[in-house]
Amino acid sequence: MFKELDPVLHSELRLAIMSILISVAEADFSYIKEKTKATSGNISVQIDKLCQAEYIEVERGFLGKRTRTVCKITTKGTDAFARYIEALKGYLNI
Repeated sequence: MFKELDPVLHSELRLAIMSILISVAEADFSYIKEKTKATSGNISVQIDKLCQAEYIEVERGFLGKRTRTVCKITTKGTDAFARYIEALKGYLNI
């Protein structure tokens, strides 16, 4: 039987953001935007959803006079990502 895929991660952009964050200590908004090629508004919405699920932590602050948003994956997010990948492997091993 197929394992259920986490609906929070089963979105192309949220999965892309999590894939970026799983491999780095932290990533700022502009880096995520550059890597995903998504719009600022769409990234903001998806970051909020990941934050609400407690998969990432978001720190907002300033770098000089510019605002800076930094995202970090949480332990809960790392675990959810690993479960998601394992569930996907089950779909591929048919």
